[in-house]
Amino acid sequence: MRRTGLLLLLTVATLRAQTGPGGEPGSWLNAADLGASGSAFTTTATTTAGAKDITVADIGDLKVGQGVMISRCLVRYTNPKLWGPRAKYGASQPLGDKVEIRGYDGAAGSWIVYALDVLPGTPAQFRWSDDLGRTWHPPQPLTRDWVTLSGGTEVRFQEFGWSDGYTVTFSARDQLVTRIEAIHGTTVTLREAPNRSAGDAVLRHCDDAALQAAIDTAVKQRQHLYIAPGTYRLTRSLAVRNAAGMRLETSSPEHTTLDISEGEGSCFALYGGTDITLRNFKMVGHTGFADRDIAGYFNTLGARGIWGFYLKNSCAVSMAAPERVLIENCHGTRMSCECFVSGGPSRGLAAQPNERHTKSLTYLRCSAIDCGRNGFNDWNIGPENTNILNCRIVDVGGCAWESASRFVRFVGNYVRNAGTVAIGNLGVDNRDPTWAELGSGQHVVADNVFEGRVPYGICAIRTARGATQVIIRHNTFVNFGSPAIEASGLVTPNEFPSANTSIVGNMFDMTDRSAGPRVAIDVSAADTLIADNQIVVRGAVDPNVTALRLTEPALNVTVHDNLIRGCGTGIRTTRSGGRVGEVVSPTEFVPSLRTVAGERGRATPGSGDRLVWTAAAPWQVSTVTSFDPATFRYTLAAPRDSKVGEPFEVIPAAGPRWLLHHNTVESCSAPLVFDSYGGDSAIVRDNLFARGEASGVQQAVELRGRCDLLDNRFSGFDEPDSTVLALFPGKLGDLSPSLLRGNVFRRCRTPATAPVPELWTPADAAANVVLDAVP
Repeated sequence: MRRTGLLLLLTVATLRAQTGPGGEPGSWLNAADLGASGSAFTTTATTTAGAKDITVADIGDLKVGQGVMISRCLVRYTNPKLWGPRAKYGASQPLGDKVEIRGYDGAAGSWIVYALDVLPGTPAQFRWSDDLGRTWHPPQPLTRDWVTLSGGTEVRFQEFGWSDGYTVTFSARDQLVTRIEAIHGTTVTLREAPNRSAGDAVLRHCDDAALQAAIDTAVKQRQHLYIAPGTYRLTRSLAVRNAAGMRLETSSPEHTTLDISEGEGSCFALYGGTDITLRNFKMVGHTGFADRDIAGYFNTLGARGIWGFYLKNSCAVSMAAPERVLIENCHGTRMSCECFVSGGPSRGLAAQPNERHTKSLTYLRCSAIDCGRNGFNDWNIGPENTNILNCRIVDVGGCAWESASRFVRFVGNYVRNAGTVAIGNLGVDNRDPTWAELGSGQHVVADNVFEGRVPYGICAIRTARGATQVIIRHNTFVNFGSPAIEASGLVTPNEFPSANTSIVGNMFDMTDRSAGPRVAIDVSAADTLIADNQIVVRGAVDPNVTALRLTEPALNVTVHDNLIRGCGTGIRTTRSGGRVGEVVSPTEFVPSLRTVAGERGRATPGSGDRLVWTAAAPWQVSTVTSFDPATFRYTLAAPRDSKVGEPFEVIPAAGPRWLLHHNTVESCSAPLVFDSYGGDSAIVRDNLFARGEASGVQQAVELRGRCDLLDNRFSGFDEPDSTVLALFPGKLGDLSPSLLRGNVFRRCRTPATAPVPELWTPADAAANVVLDAVP
């Protein structure tokens, strides 16, 4: 009987060794077996420059062979880089010997990021910062002499073409990363010696070497990796290279933390591989929401295209083209860069396919909390089928989600005090030729909750710069104090406009009495459907809220079955503008930054479109004969003396093709303001406009362009001096009347007013119905 019991115990122990954290059979490696401590132990130490032996106040759980990090004892300069010249956005190279650095003593802190910003021009001047550009010391002459910065640091510039505008960045640190070779009492012998004597050094465990060895072993042996509960401090990324069918797990994010607050990189960095699972980790960086200003765009006068997170980087998980990935119940906080980020090559063209790309990436029940920059990001066109499901994104200083990728589902998430869900963003550097075949930015954004305000990116959800086939449905906006949804068609000449967007079934509560002007749904992109949304303000009308704004020259926009209540403006239309960027000839020009959206890569604007030059009255009008989508060049029918920077607006030849029908607009101070050129394809029909609880309503409809009003119902616009239809000449002073037929005015004081009789004729009056008129 005893023999049988002993065999049973041995069998159980063997089975435990072969099962994973969930109890399922498999081949698992325990990171503790390769020396990972998982210990949060900290002690003070005394170091002597050049001596490997240090004295610690408490030996704690320190063991020979373990990695440690020790502050205040090793002066070093990291990440020296030269950015510029200013004419080349984002250009950089190693600093080399162009600037000498010496003298850092740690007095200003254990990790200081310095920036030397050399202004363009002669004689050369530079300014400097030691807080990631939050403050700058005044410009001073650039000479060959040593210049004292903070913390004892000195720099000396060498001969170079500084007058073209450059920025130098580097970090000064005092951290030694090493391992324990021996322990005798409270004397610890290190593998490397400090170069600085310190009586106040702080020693902590450092587990990145042990964890990296465990990961490499697991990948090589095709095992899963279990990391026991604990605190694992990192100074660099844990690289998972070409793993196949691998799971990296721990039992609980509440009790397992990967801490990269004293390091740079990603807690996990996945390179290639397939079928990889990360589960149950908490990951901590060094830059939280309160420091989002220094993680964002670096406002330099020398070089351009620098972001603060380039200079002090931390991510939870980064990925470069793993084929299939599941990240479940993983949580990142205080990350300076994207908390979770993926990128890599795309599937390639049909004639040149590429199988090594991300085909599926799922984030399930993850979170990005208190981060300096983005929560989640697919930075280029490569990844496909990214799913952000049931995640929590709170206090994020960059975008909640930013994506140039394809076939994305952002579903069931909670977002508060975080930046934009930014869809598209296809620039020169993150797209490839597959866009012409497949497009990009295809998204379903559904069943999410957005609460509060947007600290970065202006609005909660935006399609822009190449996004196509986007569905935004059944989202809930709670006490929302920022713009909510924007479908943007505005681009630069080297970008693509967005199009093909459905905004349906969303619930907007825009109640926030301390917030500024904001728009619930803002559309300047072509081919947009807006339907079945509710946009409300509780209580008194909020003059700062516009429910819906349409901007010309967006084409093919349909708006129907929406309920709008309590907004300062119910529906407003307006016009977008461009500016001349380059004059090619008297009949040809290329527009500049933030111009109107040409259909680049799709059907080009047809001949007969008109450009209205708005710099000075009276406005001039030119007719477009052609538009080249490759060069973004407009050709005009007649020559003119165009000027760089001159503003213009576009009137599509066939009109905007806008249809607004079966909407209810109630209790709004300005129910409908039509301030566009319009045309005979702009139609507003079968809508209900009611004054409701709004007071001081001057007119139900302000019509300043060509728009047909057919079979609408107007109710209760009975205040003194109010009118239902306020009719004005078109933007070019034309008197071409809109078609006003079949409208019913009930309990209204004045059906229509117009400054000239051509806009409201006796025939118009007879073609509409007045009931229960208020004298």
